[in-house]
Amino acid sequence: MPKVWVFAEHRKGRPDATAFELLTRARQLGQAEAVAFGAGASKAAGPLAEYGADTVYIDDNPVYDEWVGDPAAEALRRLVAEHQPDAVLFATLPDSREVAGRLAARLGLTLISNAVDIRSVDAVRTTMFGGSLYVDCRVDDRPALILVRPNSFSAEPAPGQGRVVPVRVEVPVELRLVRRVEVCEDTARGPDLAGAAVVVAGGRGLGSRENFELLYELAALLENAAVGATRAAVEAGWAPPAAQVGLTGVTVRPRVYLAFGISGASQHVAGMRRSQTIIAVNIDPGAPVFKIADLGIVGDARKILPRLIEELRVRRAGRQEA
Repeated sequence: MPKVWVFAEHRKGRPDATAFELLTRARQLGQAEAVAFGAGASKAAGPLAEYGADTVYIDDNPVYDEWVGDPAAEALRRLVAEHQPDAVLFATLPDSREVAGRLAARLGLTLISNAVDIRSVDAVRTTMFGGSLYVDCRVDDRPALILVRPNSFSAEPAPGQGRVVPVRVEVPVELRLVRRVEVCEDTARGPDLAGAAVVVAGGRGLGSRENFELLYELAALLENAAVGATRAAVEAGWAPPAAQVGLTGVTVRPRVYLAFGISGASQHVAGMRRSQTIIAVNIDPGAPVFKIADLGIVGDARKILPRLIEELRVRRAGRQEA
């Protein structure tokens, strides 16, 4: 049975949701184990075990938080040499990408990036050209090093043994090269975008910040819906970078994705095409977004949004009176 490791990012002991997604797939492939570094890592062992980790390698040393990439890559290199996993999975997150690249260089192995499916430790599916082309890769390296896009798998709890193995790796001074001096958090308004069941998104077709604000009104009426944006909307200053959906933003997989004034550029589609139901409103009947939409409405989103909001308000008032 293959031994599949998951490099689990966490914040003060709270694992990122991607760790649970990767552990779900890891246990389907073989024996799932996790690695967590940094202050509070020991607190992450319990949640990681709930999603299938049989063993969790833990190092609470804050050196991994202070110095970017190299300390974690060196610690992983030593652990890999000792325990010989068949694969190491990383989420496509900023810190994990740094660690994965440096580990691949130290081991002299290929790093498979942009993976959206892992058939086995030998076979990985990736995407190219903004998600418009799938590529099936055969992986001969051991361990296979794989960077996976968030929301590629559904996280499903299934308790593992959760055996905790404390690790202590002395990180040489020469590996402390890039120091993290400040953390600036750019948070989106409303519910978490990556895990939202409903996403209301807008693009350049909305025309202005004032029109974009209508999305937040709609999201509030839909209850716990998150607001997303295209890169063009973010660059126009209508939405924060944390709200960007796409190849260079957040990957979402909601039950319903409502796209208002979004043309459907490949970079944006790469981050939302796996939504269960896509509803698109665009004034251009030839917009690429209609090729992937389950329901397409040809019309001006700037006129349709206010009418939709008003209709939902009327229906909500009716339910409250009843």
